[in-house]
Amino acid sequence: MSSRPPISPRSSSGGSGPSASVTRMILSPLLRVLRKLNIPLPTHIPTSPSHLLTPFVLALTAALQRLDLSVDPRQTLAKLSKHRWTISNTFPLAFMAVCALFSLYIMVVPFAFKLALPLLYATALLVPATSQFFLPATPVFAWLITFFTARFIPSAHRPTIHVALLPALESVLYGANISDLQTRYTNPILDVIAWLPYGVLHFALPFLVAIILWTLGPRGSIQYWGRAFGFMNLLGVLTQLVLPCAAPWYEIIHGLTPANYAMPGSPGGLLRIDRVFHSSGYANTFGAAPLVFGAFPSLHSGCAVMEALFLSHFFPQLKALYWSYVGVLWWATMYLSHHYLIDLTGGASLSVLIFYLFMPETFKDSDQIQFESGRGEEGYEMVNETELDLDEEIRKLEESGEGECV
Repeated sequence: MSSRPPISPRSSSGGSGPSASVTRMILSPLLRVLRKLNIPLPTHIPTSPSHLLTPFVLALTAALQRLDLSVDPRQTLAKLSKHRWTISNTFPLAFMAVCALFSLYIMVVPFAFKLALPLLYATALLVPATSQFFLPATPVFAWLITFFTARFIPSAHRPTIHVALLPALESVLYGANISDLQTRYTNPILDVIAWLPYGVLHFALPFLVAIILWTLGPRGSIQYWGRAFGFMNLLGVLTQLVLPCAAPWYEIIHGLTPANYAMPGSPGGLLRIDRVFHSSGYANTFGAAPLVFGAFPSLHSGCAVMEALFLSHFFPQLKALYWSYVGVLWWATMYLSHHYLIDLTGGASLSVLIFYLFMPETFKDSDQIQFESGRGEEGYEMVNETELDLDEEIRKLEESGEGECV
């Protein structure tokens, strides 16, 4: 939504104990400094750290109470019988089924394993308790199986690997090889700063965004997230299979010599992280990657942009934070020599396309999104209507005698 009433706290004037004393000791000088600097501040500020999590705890409790704990498959079959099949809702399912069946067909594993996967998945869809999680995540599963079975596609049936295409396009479109410029200067501190978004947050944030949407978002937002996030990655992997391109690390190691599918992958700048931790984790992981020549589009960029789009649409108060993360991740991917700038813009463009293509009608007008009822007007419970007056809080602290501790 474009605007949302801020969360109001309960009064903490009655707090007691060591934690309350420490809070006042820290709060008093801070409030003094802020008042003297005349910095504009929001008036609804929690006076107790525990209140910061109150809206999320209430939302999580409400979300858990909405869970369907039934294990009767007849409920799922009854819903399925009432489902209205249309081209718009059938085509995505058929597309994912084709990708999954092809992946199972080429997968070089025991036949019993091939048979067990669809049977277990069908069972999970039939049981209501598990279906509520597995059904929205179907596009994600389709992406994962397509990605991890790409290694089994025979090299003879794969397209030619493009080595010079991306650096040439980057030079033409941007006037220089921007990604190459980012790798000219490195040091251990920058290595760690780049590793955190690229190697840690990239894998953790999709789950965090899903939890936020499930608890605090409007009804249906988590299903929308599963479709958009899954299809963005699935289409990205299919593009990488049809248009295989070498990453910047290949140019650094091999120049513009032709590549072949027998070549192992490289961790690029993440090799320096292996050295920091005295391990070979990234070298082994990227050396055995199922899709070595999948530089374009960048799914790191696609995931970051998709996360920023969702959070900006439903929780717009921290837009600057979301898009700052995208900027840092873009820099990190080029600094670690894993993507060209054109890969990043390609991944971002794919995310924007999928985000708006899959957006339900009820979410298209951000000012009209209906958040959960029963948890406050905007999808969370207002703790109370008391505003925090900075001068009043300082007066209370001074009267208590604890405001002079610092």
